[in-house]
Amino acid sequence: MLLCPVRECHGGLVREERRLLCERGHCFDVARSGYVNLLQPQDRRSRQPGDTAAAVAGRRRLHDLGATGPLLEAIAEMAAASPGDVVLDAGCGDGFYLGSLASRTGFSAHGIDISVLAIDAAARRYGGCEWIVANADRFVPYAEGSFSMVLSITARMNASEFRRVLREDGRLLVALPSPEDLVELRGAGRDRVARTVETFARGFTLADRRRVTTAADLDAAAVHDVLVSIYRPMRAQPAQAMRVTFSLDLLLFTKRSGGDDEIRTRDLRRDRPAF
Repeated sequence: MLLCPVRECHGGLVREERRLLCERGHCFDVARSGYVNLLQPQDRRSRQPGDTAAAVAGRRRLHDLGATGPLLEAIAEMAAASPGDVVLDAGCGDGFYLGSLASRTGFSAHGIDISVLAIDAAARRYGGCEWIVANADRFVPYAEGSFSMVLSITARMNASEFRRVLREDGRLLVALPSPEDLVELRGAGRDRVARTVETFARGFTLADRRRVTTAADLDAAAVHDVLVSIYRPMRAQPAQAMRVTFSLDLLLFTKRSGGDDEIRTRDLRRDRPAF
């Protein structure tokens, strides 16, 4: 199911002890924690792309605190995954959502993120899942029709690649920060639903949508964790205890049959929220 990420190759990868090999001899080692780094030099803009160590640790503490629990429950309800599903989380971060859902349901779970630090954290906690370092904005290193469901939870979106790796009866669940998300820390956001539906319109049909909103009373340390986990926070002063809103717009799509497989990928250059 995994494909070689080397340009002009994209052959199937076969596991051989602690490494993956393609028929052309390209080799990728399995890290001690269990993940595989398939990120190619041309697919990154810095030496350490993606989430920082502080962001990964901050999100992990907030998830463990339970602040994002209601978001997880809403995602689980809309996804309605079953044990027979094969699920990809594109932009999975530290693996909280995918790993939590997989442990409940028992589906085959596969997560991709560009951050080595985030993927390593995911692999160390959720050992039953497959974790891959790759740039899903460029190429999702899996064969066509590999998945019954793709998740994009407050992550970037690659419509053509999501369509390619989904089965014909596949589903796509996209979670967007709503305008109220983290409003206390960075002000009111914009509504991204219409633009996102337009992005996927050529290859997908919107089947369901809903908004989930919750709030948590956080101490100063937890508020600091939120601040180090988001881009462009509004607050410049030191963190202090406060009630913080977490809110997502959830969009469930089904794959449109007979559509154009060469869907143009639209680069949604937006702030990626913490959760």
